[in-house]
Amino acid sequence: MSPTPSVRKGGKSAATGKGGRAQSASGKAAAGSRVQAGSSKTAAGKSSRKPSRSPGSKRKQLRRGGLAGRLFRVFLFLFSFGIFVAGWLLWQITHYDPPNPIPQRQAAIVLGAALWNDVPSPGLKERLDLALKLYENGRVDKLIVSGGLDNNGSKLTEAQGMRVYLVSKGVPKENILLENRATSTYQNLVFSRQVGEQQGITSYLIVTHEYHAPRALDMARFLGFEDPVVSSVKSKVLNAARNQTRETLAFGKWQLDKLLMLTGVKPV
Repeated sequence: MSPTPSVRKGGKSAATGKGGRAQSASGKAAAGSRVQAGSSKTAAGKSSRKPSRSPGSKRKQLRRGGLAGRLFRVFLFLFSFGIFVAGWLLWQITHYDPPNPIPQRQAAIVLGAALWNDVPSPGLKERLDLALKLYENGRVDKLIVSGGLDNNGSKLTEAQGMRVYLVSKGVPKENILLENRATSTYQNLVFSRQVGEQQGITSYLIVTHEYHAPRALDMARFLGFEDPVVSSVKSKVLNAARNQTRETLAFGKWQLDKLLMLTGVKPV
């Protein structure tokens, strides 16, 4: 009977060995799965993190941002300054106060404007009628009409067309001096003074529209006219808003040209 217990013991030991190996295998499998899970988490963590930027790239980004900010501030300053200057010029244009009474001078320089089919346009007629009034009232002895050839098909210069109009109103031809070259207000004044000097004229009235008067007066002072005076007319035929806007731009350009000339640079 003794062999039977030894067989049971041997069978139990074998079973225990098999179970241990199975548990060991399952443990290894579980450990392997945990390692794989840890590795996948690590990989996922690495992939979710953004790549860090180098200090050099951060400095470049800051420099670009700083430059953009400085450029914007410069633009904002220039824009604000431009608005201020435009407002100041427009105020001068709309608040010009002509002298009263008009002083007496040797000659009146009538600044030219467009001819229509060789006849003074309605706006130019307003300037000529004012000059005629000054002449008839004894404010001036001579009329200098200034203006070159238009690019609108006219055969006469502005000065020639103005003289025809004034002669038709009774002004003697010998009392009308022509300046036939000018194509700008600045040239009107420069060339007209040259014509006047040839006749011994040294004092002038300048005849134009109200919106044009501040710029014309500023130019005359810059050119060294002796006590210049502008006699102006308020237009009843010209579009005020349109002409004031154009004159604001022209006045601004003149201020820039004046600065260039003061520094010895010839404006374009």
